[in-house]
Amino acid sequence: MSDAGVQPAANVAPGLSQWQRISNTFSAPSKTFTDIKNGHLSWWLPFLLYIALGYAFYFVVDAKVGMRQAAENQIHMSPKAEERMANLTPEQRETQMKLTTTITRIVFLCIPVFIVIMGLVISLVMWGTINFGFGGKATFPKVWTVWVYGMLPSVFKTLLGIIVLFSGAAPESFNSRNYAPTNLGAFLSATDTNAALYSLASSIDVITIWTLVLVGMGTAIVAGVKRGSGYISAFGWWVLLVLLGAGWAALMG
Repeated sequence: MSDAGVQPAANVAPGLSQWQRISNTFSAPSKTFTDIKNGHLSWWLPFLLYIALGYAFYFVVDAKVGMRQAAENQIHMSPKAEERMANLTPEQRETQMKLTTTITRIVFLCIPVFIVIMGLVISLVMWGTINFGFGGKATFPKVWTVWVYGMLPSVFKTLLGIIVLFSGAAPESFNSRNYAPTNLGAFLSATDTNAALYSLASSIDVITIWTLVLVGMGTAIVAGVKRGSGYISAFGWWVLLVLLGAGWAALMG
């Protein structure tokens, strides 16, 4: 599949290859996003990269931790869930654990679906915000393509998570929601730390911030507005979600 095969305009000048766009996302991101603004909208290569690394992470977790252990860890990190399990009979507890383990496995296997859903939601929100909130002129396909490339720093977090598992980390300490030491929460105990504080600490993630910078920059470029508008859009929604997440953690914890 070539870039030309998916370009919506007939007279789009030759642009960067997808490999060049991936490389420039790290070294000269404005070149990648300007290329997208000019109508070069192929995004399948980084998307396939996310899927490949996601399944690689799944197989490593399955081999080094096990889906049942991963499910038990998540229950242990939630006092209310652990209390509910403690109130069950041994037979009920085993049935519930089998169900939870199956759900955990399905979640891992549905990585492509979750990537698409997350991308569509974020792109739709950013598209609406930058256009209606800041007078931009971005099309949805361009904002979507910006998001796909803007997510590239996440590959480092996945790779780091794999390295951590291969380094001999205890299966009982594995946290499927916070598996790499890229945020403050990774250095705190999920069970001994206040739930809201742990949620906030986990949200202060260098990979997430890097991604927000790229998405904000790219959205501003394809929309033809100041970069500050893109950063406000990206970080504004992120702050709101962080606060909501901390509130939910406090409520459920």
